[in-house]
Amino acid sequence: MIDLHCHILPELDDGALDLDDSLAMARQAAEDGIAVVCATPHIRADHSVRIEELAARVAAVQEALAHRGTDVQIVPGGELAQTEADRLSDTQLRLVTLGGEGGWVLLEPAPGPLDDRLLGVVERLQQRGVGSIIAHPERHAGREFERRLASLAGAGCLIQWTAQFVAAASAEDLVLRLAAKGFLHVLGSDAHSSHGGRPVRLSAGFARLASVCPPARVAWMADEAPRAILRGERVTLPR
Repeated sequence: MIDLHCHILPELDDGALDLDDSLAMARQAAEDGIAVVCATPHIRADHSVRIEELAARVAAVQEALAHRGTDVQIVPGGELAQTEADRLSDTQLRLVTLGGEGGWVLLEPAPGPLDDRLLGVVERLQQRGVGSIIAHPERHAGREFERRLASLAGAGCLIQWTAQFVAAASAEDLVLRLAAKGFLHVLGSDAHSSHGGRPVRLSAGFARLASVCPPARVAWMADEAPRAILRGERVTLPR
């Protein structure tokens, strides 16, 4: 499995408190069968993240993991706020794409329900050659929620839901109905620390999805799609 949304870099945003916390998060990932974790610090106005330093920060965590024998790969990325996307240079934008290959960016909607402004940002990113993965839509439900997800998917976006949220869903919950309709493409842990909150785990979320999605589609969401994303490749949705 591949975790495309994790705040594992230490002392940077509201994620890992220090390097020990980062290493503990990586151990959580390994215990859950996660082979690759994409480091996605917040790229938004309330966090002072220097984009040019991200590659070195990822390398430092990877070196510490190798020294301790933890077999988890950390790759670069970012959680880009909708409000910041137009302000980044092309170089900065590429540096925060998932995997650093320039193909896909994890886009955090503005607070509140999804609206037309998000679609406008998506379209402008497409014009710059970058696809959008919409982060944690469960936090942005509102009127015409399903229609707006359909519009984003129709515009070429992928939709990333939070694994813990999906794992806790009952049979009647909207997220499972939307997953069955094809409006759930990848999961992320959106973990921030080993000390509390959401853990670096995906398996329970995928197990819950297995109740409404064919096995081949769940496998695609867990491995094939995120690997293509990290390579910067076009993602073809399964039938």
